[in-house]
Amino acid sequence: MNTIVAQLQRQFQDYIVSLYQQGYLDNQFSELRKLQDEGTPDFVAEVVSLFFDDCAKLISNMSRSLPDNVDFKQVDSGVHQLKGSSSSIGARRVKNVCIAFKECCDVQNREGCLQQVDYEYKMLKTKLQDLFNLEQQILQAGGKIPQVDIN
Repeated sequence: MNTIVAQLQRQFQDYIVSLYQQGYLDNQFSELRKLQDEGTPDFVAEVVSLFFDDCAKLISNMSRSLPDNVDFKQVDSGVHQLKGSSSSIGARRVKNVCIAFKECCDVQNREGCLQQVDYEYKMLKTKLQDLFNLEQQILQAGGKIPQVDIN
């Protein structure tokens, strides 16, 4: 095996393990990765891209709903959608801050956690973009994406 491919694969394995250890991802992301195969090599990246598009819209809508006259019902609906989407792709930290934000909506706390949701979303997006770039480097070097067992 090509030394460069082996190094990239090891880097990929270490990076994805770190994303789980740091709480960015959970087992749902592993399940999502299992659905990807040679016939659908970009499946996870496409699903995650749709998730990021939805997140950006939801966060923007929620921030518009948070001026002086807060529409807590609309904000709560957005947080609920974002929490569900985060759960479906295994974005654990985003899901967890959505849970906290939902609690703020339940007690009508204007300050809430929107900034934290936005921060976690952007951090996850950067980290997954790095992961997908690493996958592309492996494929371009002629290698295969290694399976990583997270226990």
